[in-house]
Amino acid sequence: MPIASDFESVFTMDWEINFMQCSPNGYLRYTDLCNILQLTAAAHSEKGGFSFVDMQVYDQAWVLSRIRIEVAQLPKWKDVISVTTWINALEHSKSTRAMEVSINGKKIIGIETFWVVFNTKTRRAEQLMVSHDHCEKYPDRKATALPFSKIEIKESKSLLFERKVVLSDLDIVNHVNNVKYLEWCLDIADDPRILSNQIASFEMNFLRELSLGDVVEVHEQIDEKSTVFTISKSGKSVFALLVNWK
Repeated sequence: MPIASDFESVFTMDWEINFMQCSPNGYLRYTDLCNILQLTAAAHSEKGGFSFVDMQVYDQAWVLSRIRIEVAQLPKWKDVISVTTWINALEHSKSTRAMEVSINGKKIIGIETFWVVFNTKTRRAEQLMVSHDHCEKYPDRKATALPFSKIEIKESKSLLFERKVVLSDLDIVNHVNNVKYLEWCLDIADDPRILSNQIASFEMNFLRELSLGDVVEVHEQIDEKSTVFTISKSGKSVFALLVNWK
């Protein structure tokens, strides 16, 4: 697709929070927050000519590798939020994208994401084939207080759940969508702090892709101020989620 005439390197999109996106407490679910972030990044890439459709000409797609989300305040039902995004860096097969969520000009959430160019046929990372020279990069404009990190996975952990990947878990790239990993973990966390909005920040590391029919285990490691969830397949970690509590 051609580059949109109104393309800008810093992109903002507004969203009204509907009741289907909310938890019983009336606040936006963390999973639906991540869905909104994905859709905003996709809309920006579509205007910029490096969307999924543009990249599929070369059998390529963006896949999320790491993300950090710092939450000062969650939006609630009927709030109108503005999601602003820009690219910090884009080189070869890797890109760092920053995002901010605000209400009436007040920043309430900061996000840093790390993406990899993925060949949908070979299932391997490779250099981006689509031009992006027209998109300005902002390496010094950060959206979070801390960058994303490599989550430490300890040996001692408790098995919470075992499940099989089903069709509804898959996305257009034909693997488990990144929001599904978060959903699996938070759904079985059974922690009242989630519904009382006590998550200060969370990070996700996507280590290996999962496909239809894969059988996985969800594990948990609990500390006083944080919880680490891990998902493994055949004894190997495929995902890690670090939740930092207020």
